Amino acid sequence: MRLPVALAAALFATSAFAQAPASVTADLKNSQGQTVGAVVLTAAPKGVLMKVEAKGLSAGWHGLHFHEKADCSKSDFTSAGAHVHGTAAAVHGLLNPAANDLGDLPNIHAGTDGAASAEVFTTLVTLDKLRDADGSAVVIHANPDDHMAQPIGGAGPRVACAAVK
Repeated sequence: MRLPVALAAALFATSAFAQAPASVTADLKNSQGQTVGAVVLTAAPKGVLMKVEAKGLSAGWHGLHFHEKADCSKSDFTSAGAHVHGTAAAVHGLLNPAANDLGDLPNIHAGTDGAASAEVFTTLVTLDKLRDADGSAVVIHANPDDHMAQPIGGAGPRVACAAVK
């Protein structure tokens, strides 16, 4: 049996192509407001898959976190607020035995050319949570996160920010 072209097209449109996971792309900015990369967040059944491409970082490891507001307007990125938190008291650190906050992520590594590229998966948040009324931000810090110390694992100043809306 052959389907009419319009019906076949409608069925095709509602197949896997129409059911692709939701995703959002955000420009990563440095303290001078220049675009230094991008972040792509994709909804997964039990979390978020994030791809990060950055340049202009110092060589080495850098803390990477979700912050509570989609506001990268201040050059020090403090306008992005604290880490994304759940309803419980915030305890920082992926290695902290007292648990961790929802904004905790693994570190990202920049090569000697200042470029970093990573794909990170987290089960701590959903894309809907990150895109709530005030959005969120992906923030790269100057230093590595030790995944234990409060409040940000010694990650230091914020050096890049992507507003997630």
